[in-house]
Amino acid sequence: SGCRRDRSPKMDRRNDGKNDRGRRGCGLFAKFSRRALRRAQANGRVLRLPLFSARRGSNFVLSRGGSRCRKCGGEGFILRRAHRRGTLSTSNRREIISECFSTPEKVIISPFKVKYFRFISLFSDFIVALYKVYSELYFTYLEINPLVVLDESIHILDLAGKLDSTAEYLCKQSWGDVAFPPPFGRAAFAEEAYISDLDAKSGASLKLTVLNPSGRIWTMVAGGGASVVYSDTICDLGFSSELANYGEYSGAPSESQTFEYAKTILSLMTREPHPRGKVLIIGGGIANFTNVASTFKGIASALEEFKHKLIERRVSIFVRRGGPNYQEGLRLMRNLGSTLGVPIHVFGPETHMTAIVNMGLGKSAVPEIRRNDSIPSLFSLGQSESGEAVGSNSIAEVAVEAEKEAGKAAEKGGVAPSLSDGEELECGKKPLFSSKTRAIIWGMQPRAVQGMLDFDHVCRREFPSVEAMIYPFSGNHRQKFYWGHKEVLVPVYKEMSEAMQRHPDADVLVNFASLRSAYESTLETLKYEQIRCVAIIAEGIPENLTKKMNKMAKEKGVAIVGPATVGGVKAGCFKIGNTAGMLDNVISSKLYRPGCVAYVSRSGGMSNELNNMIARSANGVFEGVAIGGDRYPGTTFIDHVLRFHGNPRVKIVVVLGEVGGIEEYDICEALRDGRISKPLVAWCIGTCAKMFTSEVQFGHAGACANAERETAVAKNKALADAGARVPSSFDDLPQLIEIVYKEMIASGEVVPRPEVEPPTVPMDYSWAQELGLIRKPASFMSSICDERGQELLYAGMPITDVFKEDIGIGGVISLLWFQRRLPDYACKFIEMCLMVTADHGPAVSGAHNTIVTARAGKDLVSSLTSGLLTIGDRFGGALDGAARQFAQAYDAGMIPMEFVNTMRKQHKLIMGIGHRVKSLNNPDMRVTILKDFVLERFPSHPLLDYALDVEKITTAKKPNLILNVDGVIGVAFVDLLRGCGAFTMEESRELIEVGALNGLFVLGRTIGFIGHYIDQKRLKQGLYRHPWDDISYLVPQNFS
Repeated sequence: SGCRRDRSPKMDRRNDGKNDRGRRGCGLFAKFSRRALRRAQANGRVLRLPLFSARRGSNFVLSRGGSRCRKCGGEGFILRRAHRRGTLSTSNRREIISECFSTPEKVIISPFKVKYFRFISLFSDFIVALYKVYSELYFTYLEINPLVVLDESIHILDLAGKLDSTAEYLCKQSWGDVAFPPPFGRAAFAEEAYISDLDAKSGASLKLTVLNPSGRIWTMVAGGGASVVYSDTICDLGFSSELANYGEYSGAPSESQTFEYAKTILSLMTREPHPRGKVLIIGGGIANFTNVASTFKGIASALEEFKHKLIERRVSIFVRRGGPNYQEGLRLMRNLGSTLGVPIHVFGPETHMTAIVNMGLGKSAVPEIRRNDSIPSLFSLGQSESGEAVGSNSIAEVAVEAEKEAGKAAEKGGVAPSLSDGEELECGKKPLFSSKTRAIIWGMQPRAVQGMLDFDHVCRREFPSVEAMIYPFSGNHRQKFYWGHKEVLVPVYKEMSEAMQRHPDADVLVNFASLRSAYESTLETLKYEQIRCVAIIAEGIPENLTKKMNKMAKEKGVAIVGPATVGGVKAGCFKIGNTAGMLDNVISSKLYRPGCVAYVSRSGGMSNELNNMIARSANGVFEGVAIGGDRYPGTTFIDHVLRFHGNPRVKIVVVLGEVGGIEEYDICEALRDGRISKPLVAWCIGTCAKMFTSEVQFGHAGACANAERETAVAKNKALADAGARVPSSFDDLPQLIEIVYKEMIASGEVVPRPEVEPPTVPMDYSWAQELGLIRKPASFMSSICDERGQELLYAGMPITDVFKEDIGIGGVISLLWFQRRLPDYACKFIEMCLMVTADHGPAVSGAHNTIVTARAGKDLVSSLTSGLLTIGDRFGGALDGAARQFAQAYDAGMIPMEFVNTMRKQHKLIMGIGHRVKSLNNPDMRVTILKDFVLERFPSHPLLDYALDVEKITTAKKPNLILNVDGVIGVAFVDLLRGCGAFTMEESRELIEVGALNGLFVLGRTIGFIGHYIDQKRLKQGLYRHPWDDISYLVPQNFS
């Protein structure tokens, strides 16, 4: 079947759907002639096609109706196979998109054998099964060429496919062990695999592609969009052949993760020399939530580690960054420059993002550094502006108080834009965001919530924009936040249904769920009609799920911002989550009041850069949205551009697209057909892609061109041809925005207004401390362990070295207890002490208590505590006492006999002497083992010799007054402390006084107590009750 306008059954894929005669086809092609059909219409409505052989018992009915031709809308026919008695079989229905002809109401086709329709049946079943595999295994691309059909079988001769790597958590079992190879034409590097593995284990995003290991220019860029911009600029300046790598770190990586990332790049960079030296670009946009100081600490540590190689390779470093705590980060890098021995040029957000590339490549001079690390004026460090104490309010109470404050401000004449500003209709509809927008936050994100409330406060909103939070992993409760100088309580709900029911005014949901649960939580949100917009922050939702989610949202009329987005901001009204970063950036970008420029971007990090750029080049942002970096965003560029165009307060629209996808062409069509008439400034990043010899996956999942139309160069040209204002490069974008803005002022479309100062907001304690503005004594001090750096440290020794050098548990104890590495014999002795004190049977008091508690049904910690509490001078706790008594006597110069007589006169027991069971004739083998080891391995053992002489005296009186385990461990440990050379005499005495030696018995016996607990649980012993016959009841006969 097909359209009668098609004259040739051939289709040539290479000429974009045109047939071999140059005419565009429409639909499927007929397998029988139009003449035969007309003949059937004229003579009896019976048609026998010469193409097919007849088959008994198979009738076909040809009737009018069905689908119309896809191209020209011509009327169609339906071919149905009938049963022998003539009734139609709906289960075998075949619908064919038709020829354009006028058929009679019904045509009966006589029985025949239709190979063509058998092929259609076979092939349709194959297509259905193929799509099922494609969908269930989360393919993103599948090409079969060629495919051969023989009789009733289909043979795939060649196939190429791409799996969605983000769906690994769903398909791991179905896929098996799948390795994702590098693109064709490029070798895989071990460093790339290492960063990929680091990325998989982190919640942050870490990417590295080695383009030219011998290259001179290396980049270490924060942000997916920013990384593309830096690569574009390097290539635009003519240095594509010298660009060594592409990569990015984003998503708030920790200091240790950034250290590993930087160390990997530096190891590649310093591997080979270059006659002209090398350039390292440490760049990035203005971060939304990544702690710049923390990441720069990791980078600085890596630079210090490679100090000598950096000097040897003559490396020059150029730094530009902004965002949370950027002042501290830039100060750290400047200080490093004075000691590193290589030039480091450091710049902040006052410098254009890619200006350091021109400096580093010698295209512009390095200006004098004007440091701007001062505290933003919007912050106050006191309690409040009035000096009053700060109390707590609920969210509901804040709105009432805000109205009173707004009235006072109005009387003074210094009020910010009214709350109705920015709420004009957009394309005849209620605006997506306004000053009355209320949001529900999915996920426990206190930092993002506090950022939204601070933004609300500086915008002088009547009430906070955060209505409630949803956190399925805890019960209903309230979280404390700040509204300006006051504390407010935000309700947190376990169930979404309850949150929606209790807060019907909320119409935006900010979804911070992880990529594994973002799909389900979004679908649940779409059930509630009150929600008009969902912002999905998570990156890496499988494309198949994203398309289903977007389809459902479109059907329900819900706008989805994301996935893989930071959100959006409407100046003076509302911001989503971490958008626009901290308050210093909000103020410097003038987002506390509306401007006249609206923008839409894919990149969240670049959206913050646009806020800064537009504030410096025009009167500021009216609204900005980052639609997200994934391949299938919920709302596209055109959705927001048309929305901005329909708002009379928006005078200029800015679009920042990127390589990959074809959404920008929708803007071109809208420009050509007149739907967009306002000035539109557009630029697509990723122009460098054409200069790479192999495929490069840029920072965003959607930033990869699969066809010429998807390249940034093609899209920039198409936008320019359609009438958009397109700069020659990203470097020229701010100048072009400024030119267009001045044109709007000259035409009278924009009238500049005087600035209004925003209210001050108290600085968070943690930020003030990080900036070095305040100090306070620490509540705790620790000198044995540090978990803050790139890896855990035991008394300064990295945990990797602990295992690499195999110091054992004795070595770990020496580090954590004594803050130093002891000799091997000392570590071995510590381990032997733990082994011999681990247990002494169930009859001793500690084990007995542990068993009784376990049989009472208590948990491990309770049972263990019960046993440990019995340890003291009478049971196991004599190590310190024995060490103290014997050491004092030895140091005083007493001979053994004098020591024994002195203790007898004082009526004191000698700690470490005596045993209930063991004696000279029945020695304690534990004592023998320890004593023999000390005599053989210790360099000196004077105190043990002294104790053995004391034993000879005491056993002469009674054979069970032997040196017991406590005694031999106590005196031997004093010999260890004094003889190993690691401690002074004063330090040795201090360790004995603080009870360090008893710790050996406590630690060792803990092993045995846990064993008794597990043993009782394994034997399923019931509650213990002491027998009556083992108790002497001494109750008085008469009560008085």
